[in-house]
Amino acid sequence: MVQICTGTDVADNIEAATSFIRQAAADGALYIQTPEVTTLIEARGRDQFEKSQPDDESNFSVQAFRTLASELGVWLHIGSMAVRTPDERLANRAFLFSPSGEIAARYDKIHMFDVDVDGDNRFSESRRYNPGTQAVLASLPWGNLGITICYDMRFPHLYRGLAQAGAQFIAVPSAFTVPTGKAHWHTLLRARAIETACFIFAAAQAGEHPSGRLSYGHSIIISPWGEILAEADDVETGFILADIDVGLVEEARRRIPSLNHDRRYDLVTA
Repeated sequence: MVQICTGTDVADNIEAATSFIRQAAADGALYIQTPEVTTLIEARGRDQFEKSQPDDESNFSVQAFRTLASELGVWLHIGSMAVRTPDERLANRAFLFSPSGEIAARYDKIHMFDVDVDGDNRFSESRRYNPGTQAVLASLPWGNLGITICYDMRFPHLYRGLAQAGAQFIAVPSAFTVPTGKAHWHTLLRARAIETACFIFAAAQAGEHPSGRLSYGHSIIISPWGEILAEADDVETGFILADIDVGLVEEARRRIPSLNHDRRYDLVTA
């Protein structure tokens, strides 16, 4: 999990992420994930839009990362980047690149972060972004990866659906705020791991961005039993590594087979 502090210059952000991706690959990482909005964080929606590109052959960021994945021979998961859509808006889109540099999966963030956290922290993602409409499951050599982004983690039905569809790992690249991070980050991610019996992979933005935003950090890898296998701190950029034993998924599901115990029910108002 690569932890960065994305700024307002796309080329600089790609360079910063690339440096840590190379280091992680040199240390033996086979799957490498970066946070949500890896390539750009702007305070103004207009600036975010003007510096973003369509998802086509002209997209400099996509071409840079697909070349990097091929060069390093790794599965490279860019947690998300803003891409222009045909209706002149943006999508918050994740890209999974195979070791050959092909785009193995795309995922558009489904749930928009439209909240007033504490009076000083107001967010309205739906003003910039179109929400996605499809859950995505990607095939890796070691199992299936469910792809989500940040605020999605507050909607457990999405995660349960991914697990029941065959996910052994679920990605949650994020740019979590500091107030909500302190309150909920660990609890939500450990809960998603436990209830799905999946590994949770969550690369995060960290520290104070040039745009003025503060991000919580704490990139994390969690086992299907809810154990924290690796965790970064709140402000330092870099990366964390963990060895993943896929057999732990089956073990956790054998011990607590709740994914097989869903029942239909009626809601009655007394």
